[in-house]
Amino acid sequence: MSSAAELDTVLAAGGPGLAAGLRRTEERLAGAAANHGEVLAGHAGGTLAAGGKRLRPLLLLVCAGQEDPGDDVVAGAAAVELLHTATLVHDDVLDGAPLRRGRTTVFAAAGRDAAVAAGDLMFARAFAELAATGCAPAIAALSEASSALAAGELAQRADAWSPSVTVARYLERCRLKTGSLFAAASRLGALLVGRRADVASVLGDFGLRIGLAFQILDDVLDVSGPADRTGKRRGTDLLDGTVTLPLILARERDAELASLDLRADVRDAAQAEAACERVAATGALDEARATALGHVESAKAALAGVELAAAQRRTLAAIADGVVARYA
Repeated sequence: MSSAAELDTVLAAGGPGLAAGLRRTEERLAGAAANHGEVLAGHAGGTLAAGGKRLRPLLLLVCAGQEDPGDDVVAGAAAVELLHTATLVHDDVLDGAPLRRGRTTVFAAAGRDAAVAAGDLMFARAFAELAATGCAPAIAALSEASSALAAGELAQRADAWSPSVTVARYLERCRLKTGSLFAAASRLGALLVGRRADVASVLGDFGLRIGLAFQILDDVLDVSGPADRTGKRRGTDLLDGTVTLPLILARERDAELASLDLRADVRDAAQAEAACERVAATGALDEARATALGHVESAKAALAGVELAAAQRRTLAAIADGVVARYA
């Protein structure tokens, strides 16, 4: 969800309560990093203020289904965004990334120690926000997602540069590194308003599938570009040695790509651009997009098995469609 038009569609489906919930979430995020020292609060607060799609808080607010979101729901929405942003800051340290969302990262501006501390603060504040709700199942769900994020990052690092990553392995990484927090956000929305565990589970499955589609399409965009849409150079994943679905599928179609040594053959922006062109020429991007669309459709189908208000159902469908529209 990136464009104003897509967000407007979701907000229109969700009504004034959803817009109010997002505003209150932003206010809560602004206050979450305050009072922790000028330097640390500045790094964390600046990163949070840079914005983003806010898909995870949006999912939580919609799954809660309150016309006027309560304090616990808003706290949960802030918690999932704090956790997500913390992982981005730590990812930037691991990747040595100079830019995030087109802006200088904390790592690039202030160094490794400052970035690690800022990420740690946001992790801590995420659980402080959620602990204040007193909802033990919600805290457990976010804790499970946090552990999955770490496992997914380790799996991605283990797979770096590998020529033998399978589609199944890639999708498992996506489930851990991206899908788990989408699922947790959706589950939290139900848990924080006291809905049954089976309802929370169905909504969590919806979030998981949306998260898988989001990650696959993000990986497609890394190959297809352009940089003004991604905030980073085309082929950044290839330069980092990150093996994603487009490359896996392209290797099955192109013998030269199958023998490509990412570490030796993709060492600068020009080589990454050339590799992206070759991946695109195989038709792998269309196949990867089709895989993502399949997850979106199965996410929508999963909602048929749960009782939802009409506005909730429309808004969740709009979110699912918005994930796809971003990459159209």
